[in-house]
Amino acid sequence: MKIKTLNIALLIAAGFLVQGCTKEFLDVPSKEIVEADDSNEVYQPETFINGVYGMFTDWNYGFAYLGITEIISDNADKGSSATDTGTDKDILDALTYTSTTPSFASTWEHWYKSIGRATQAIEYTENFGLTDEAYKNRLIGEARFLRALNYFFLVRGWGDVTIQDVDLIQRQSSAAVYAYIEADLQFAIEHLPLKSAYEAKDLGRATKGAAQGLLAKVYLYQSKWQDAVNMAQTVLNSGEYSLEPDYATIWRATTDNGRESLFEFQARGEEIAHGIQQYSQTQGARGESGWGWGFNIPSQNLLDAFNAEGDEIRKNATIIFPGETLYDGRRVSPNVENPMYNEKAYSSANAGAGDTDKNIRYLRLGEIYLILAEAANEVGNSQLAVQNLNIVRSRVNLPAVTTTDQTQLRQAIWKERRLELAFEHDRWFDLVRTRQAQSAMQAAGKTFQERNYIFPIPDRQLIQTPEMSQNTGW
Repeated sequence: MKIKTLNIALLIAAGFLVQGCTKEFLDVPSKEIVEADDSNEVYQPETFINGVYGMFTDWNYGFAYLGITEIISDNADKGSSATDTGTDKDILDALTYTSTTPSFASTWEHWYKSIGRATQAIEYTENFGLTDEAYKNRLIGEARFLRALNYFFLVRGWGDVTIQDVDLIQRQSSAAVYAYIEADLQFAIEHLPLKSAYEAKDLGRATKGAAQGLLAKVYLYQSKWQDAVNMAQTVLNSGEYSLEPDYATIWRATTDNGRESLFEFQARGEEIAHGIQQYSQTQGARGESGWGWGFNIPSQNLLDAFNAEGDEIRKNATIIFPGETLYDGRRVSPNVENPMYNEKAYSSANAGAGDTDKNIRYLRLGEIYLILAEAANEVGNSQLAVQNLNIVRSRVNLPAVTTTDQTQLRQAIWKERRLELAFEHDRWFDLVRTRQAQSAMQAAGKTFQERNYIFPIPDRQLIQTPEMSQNTGW
C-alpha cells in the first residue's frame, strides 16, 4: 500500500471536504463530519480509511516526533548548528521544556486529529450500506487499528487523556484508555486479514499480525506479562514473518513492507505523490557534502553503549560517521558539521528531498522477539526469555546470553532493546515505563525531575478547555 495505491494525494486535495480543526484540539469529530450527500460525488469508505493512513505523511513526523521520542532521550542530541534551536529541540534535549513547548502541542493535536478521522471513517463505513460484510469489517478494522495506535502515542506520553467517544473535556484514566485501545485491537485482530492475504496493491495496510503485534506491545507497557507472552507467541507462530538476514538492510527502500515488517508508515509509490515530509531531510548530514539539517544525531552515550557490547553490526547500521562511504556509494565528508548522524533515517534515492521515499518502520519482528523475552522473564520463564533474546543477538553475531537470573536477564533485555531499536522512537517511553529514566538521564548528563515521567498538557489546550487539569508538576 504505497501512496500511489491509497490515492492519498486525491484525498488531501479533497481535504476531507472539511479540513479539520486546529482551534479545538479535541473536538475533531464535530468539525470533520462528512456525509455522502454533502457533495455531488459519493466518497467510498475506503477513501476515508486512506485519509487516516495519510496522516502519517505529515510534517509532525519529520520534526516534532523526533523531538519527543528520541532527542529527549539518551540516544540522541539535538544536533544541527549550536545556534539552531530547531524551534524547541534544544529545550527538549536539555529536559527544560514546559507546557508551551511547540512539539508537544503539534503531536497532541495531530494524534487527536488522526483519531477523529479514524472515528469518522468508522461511522461513515458503518452507515454507508456496504453489503460485503467481510470487506466492511476489514475497513473498520483498519480504522480501529489506526485509532488504537494514535491513542497509544497519547497515553504513553501524557498518561490520563480524553477519549473522544466518552468525553471531550474530562480525562480518562490511563487504564481506561488502554482498555479502549485493547478493544479496538481485538476487533482488528478478528476482522483483518493476514499480511499474505492482501493483494500487492494493498501491501502496507494494517493486518491481523500488525494488530496482534501492537497488542503485545500494549500489554508490555501495562506489565500484563502473560498476555504479552501469549500475543507475541501468536505473531511468531503465524509463520507470516521472519527476520531480515542482514540487520543493515532493514531500513532500506528495498525492504519496505518486507519479511520482518508488521507495520510501517507508508511513503512514496511509483507515481510522484506526497511522501513523509522531511523525515530524512531533517536528519541528514549537515555541511560539506551533506544533504540535510543535521538534527537528531546519535549521542556519545549511545555510541558508548554499542562499543561496550562489541556491537559493530548494529552500530554501523545505525550511525553515519564522518568520512565513511555509505552502502550506496555516497561518501560523507570528514568535514560535516556533526560527529554522527542517524543512518536509519537515510534515504538513498532522494537524500535531502522534502518528501521521504522510504517507509518509516514502526513495528517489526525483532521487537516482537524482545517483547516475548521480556514478558517471559517477568513470568519466570527464563528459558523462553533467553531463547528469544538470543535469536535477536545471533543475527548480529553477538554471543549468547546464558544467565537465568531474573534481575540480570531483565537488565540484558532492556539493554538489547536499546541497541536493537535505537532511533525507532521508543527509547524515551522504554525508559519511563521501566523507571530507568532518572538514572539514564543522569548518566547522559541531563537533570531529570519526577515530573518528566509524563509530558505536560499543552498550554493552548488548557486555555481552550480550562476544565481540563494539568499533569502533576507542570
